[in-house]
Amino acid sequence: MTFLNQGRKKILSERDVFGNQIKISILKKVDSLFKKGLEYYIDPKDLKESKEESIFFRKDTFNAELSFGAKQIITHFEEEKIGFSALSKLADFKNERTLPFYTLKNNPKKVAEEVRKQIYPAFNKDHKRFLKSIITKLADYNVLVFEFIESWKKKEKANINGFYLSPNVIVLKRQKSYRREIFTLIHELGHYLLNVEEIDEKIGDDYSAYESLDKIEKWCNDFAYHFLIGEMDNIISNIEKASAKNDYHHELIKDISNRTNLSEYALFTRLRINDKISFNNYQAVRAALENRYLKDEEKLRKESEKDIQEGSVSKIHTAKPILSPLLVNTVQAAFIMGIIGESEFCKRLNIKPENIDKHLK
Repeated sequence: MTFLNQGRKKILSERDVFGNQIKISILKKVDSLFKKGLEYYIDPKDLKESKEESIFFRKDTFNAELSFGAKQIITHFEEEKIGFSALSKLADFKNERTLPFYTLKNNPKKVAEEVRKQIYPAFNKDHKRFLKSIITKLADYNVLVFEFIESWKKKEKANINGFYLSPNVIVLKRQKSYRREIFTLIHELGHYLLNVEEIDEKIGDDYSAYESLDKIEKWCNDFAYHFLIGEMDNIISNIEKASAKNDYHHELIKDISNRTNLSEYALFTRLRINDKISFNNYQAVRAALENRYLKDEEKLRKESEKDIQEGSVSKIHTAKPILSPLLVNTVQAAFIMGIIGESEFCKRLNIKPENIDKHLK
């Protein structure tokens, strides 16, 4: 009710909303929250609640106290998952699981070594391109990845980094750091391999956060680390304990970070997990890394503002989410077969009607 009464001189009562009749203007306000379309509320058919359709029915607790914005995002992508599944069947696309199932009894390092042989793409220092290439590889194994981007204008923010929806959907939130987004993707891949649905707010890149994780989350984090670091884990495992005497191995850690797309922060956290750095030294290094990150962010912000003021930037392009080839190919096939029309085609691929031909090549 608080949301509905924002900016209103005449306060709405519960009777105005939950009575036998409701004004269209109020219904539109309600839909601004749930974004279902007015047809959803006036459809005479009974609503069907299916455990197959909502993670909120399938699970009682999550790794996050979900904000309203997070619930909106989760509901949206559950609908996208259902829509994708329907299009796949109509277009006669088979999306059976091709990667094996694992359990907590399986060693996450050994699993990472096995899966890495199939999924790990050619290494690329460009973090965004590397992320795209992993998403493409996953598509080859019928794992569908959705990425969403939150506008800074959005009032109800989603307090989540990513989640896995059975049977084959991973959803990622665009991060300022692509390295963190890459780690989140592989963490959620861990959930897929275990076939354990989860919604994650934090992924344990800090040692204290890691220590507070349950067995499943630690398994997924360990899997993500070993998947991304590969054979260079031998260096981390056998390194001399980091201290002021060896400058905390800063140069070595930076080099490994550049060669694996794991952040320096994540690598120092792994040193702490392996007891290769004391807790106090870890905290000092962590504070220095965070301070450097904040300074870099401030520098980029000021440069961006300067470019805009000086007219160096003529037009700011709206960021678009990365699209999985699995989604693109399915939507293209559905359009060509006449299952969906132009409007639906453009909506699902987030393109303008005049660009349809470019996305059919």
